[in-house]
Amino acid sequence: MAGGIFEPGAHRAAGIVDDGAVIAAMLRVESEWARILQEGGAASAEQADAIVGACERLAGGASGGVDAAVLAESAESAGNPVVPLVSALRAAVAEQDPAAADRVHRGLTSQDVLDTALMLVARDAAARIAAELRGVGESLAGHARAHETTVMTGRTLTQPAVPITFGLKAARWLSGVLDGLDAVTAARDGLPVQCGGAAGTLSLAGILVADPLGAASELARRLRLADPGVPWHTVRTPVTRLGDALATACQGLGVVAVDVATLSRPEIGELHEGGGGGRGGSSTMPHKRNPVLSVLIRSAALRAPHLAATLHSAAGQAVDERPDGAWHAEWPALRDLLAITATASAQAAVLAAELAVDTSAMERNARSFADGLLAEPRGVPPGLPSGPPPAAPGDYLGMARSITQRVLDRHARTTDEGADRR
Repeated sequence: MAGGIFEPGAHRAAGIVDDGAVIAAMLRVESEWARILQEGGAASAEQADAIVGACERLAGGASGGVDAAVLAESAESAGNPVVPLVSALRAAVAEQDPAAADRVHRGLTSQDVLDTALMLVARDAAARIAAELRGVGESLAGHARAHETTVMTGRTLTQPAVPITFGLKAARWLSGVLDGLDAVTAARDGLPVQCGGAAGTLSLAGILVADPLGAASELARRLRLADPGVPWHTVRTPVTRLGDALATACQGLGVVAVDVATLSRPEIGELHEGGGGGRGGSSTMPHKRNPVLSVLIRSAALRAPHLAATLHSAAGQAVDERPDGAWHAEWPALRDLLAITATASAQAAVLAAELAVDTSAMERNARSFADGLLAEPRGVPPGLPSGPPPAAPGDYLGMARSITQRVLDRHARTTDEGADRR
C-alpha cells in the first residue's frame, strides 16, 4: 500500500485511496443497490432503509464499524475484501431488521462491488489530480509568458545546441502537463459502473427486478458513473485507460522535474527550487540544498509506467468470466498509481509555483557558449538562402515566441473548457 516512510510526500494523497476510502465506496455501492432493489419491488422501504442505515454506520466508523485490519485478514479466506464486508453488513442489518439482512448484496457479485468502488475512488482521486495539474499549468503558463524573450542555452544530448528561450522551455513543460490533464480528465469522465452478477449475465438480478439492465443503468446514474451498457469483468479497458492516463500525467511532470534538477546543478545554476523550511537539507553537508521536490516527482515518473504495465499484463490474463489472480493483481497497482500521481501532481504544483529563475545565469551561459550556439547558421553552404549571420544568441531564436504562444493558447482553451466542465 502506498504511504509510509518510503513514500515521502504521501500525506498529500491521504484519505483519497486508502482502505477507509475503498471501504466507504464499497458500502456506498451496497447502499445504492438496496434502493434499486426497493424500486424494483425486491425489498421494502423499511428493508432498504435498514441496509442504507447500516452502510452509513459502518462507513462512518461508528461503534461496530468496519476495522480495515480485520477486513484485510478476513479477505484472505475469500480472496477479496467484499465477502467479509458483506458478512459484516448483513450482521449489522440483522441487528435492526433480520428480514432485511437477506436483501443485502442480492443480485450483485463481489467484483461488481469492488470494481465499482475502485471507480468511485479513482474518480475522486482523478478530480484531485486534475485540480493539481491545472495549478501546475497556471504556474508554467506564467513562466512562459514572463520569459518569452529570456534567452538560454538549448541543449541536445546533454550538450549546447542552439539558443532557445526559457519561455519556450516552460511552454514545452506546459504542453506535457496539458497532455496529462486531458488524459486524466477524459479517463475520469468515462469511469464506468460494474454490474453483471456472478458471471456477467445478471441472472439473479433478472429474478429480483423486471429490468436488470435498467437496474445497472440506474446504479450508474445514482453513483454518477458512466453506464457501459455491458459488464466488463474480463474486458479491463476502463482500468488500463485510467492507468495510461495517470502514467501520462506522471510522464509530463517527470520532464519538468528532470529539467529543474539538471538546471539547478551549481555549474549551470539557471533554475532553483523555491521554498524554505529546511527543504532540501542534507544530514551531513550544511551547504547543500537538494532539489528534493524534483527528485520525488522524478521517482513517481519512474514508477508509473511499470504500474500501468502491470494493469495491462493483468488485463491480458483476464480468463473465463471472472479472472483468477489477474483481477487481484490490479488492486494494489491501481491504488499505488493513483496515490503516486496525486502526490507527484501536488508536489509539482508547489515546485512550479515557487520555481526561481536565474536569468543572469541563463544569459551568462548562453554568452559563454555563443560560438557553438551560433555554429548552425554560420555553417550554411553558399548558394542556400541565408541572411546576415546572427551576432548574438538572441538573434537566432527561430519561431520560439510563436510556438510558445501556441501552447499558451491551448492552455487558455483547456482552462476555459475545464471551468465549463466543473
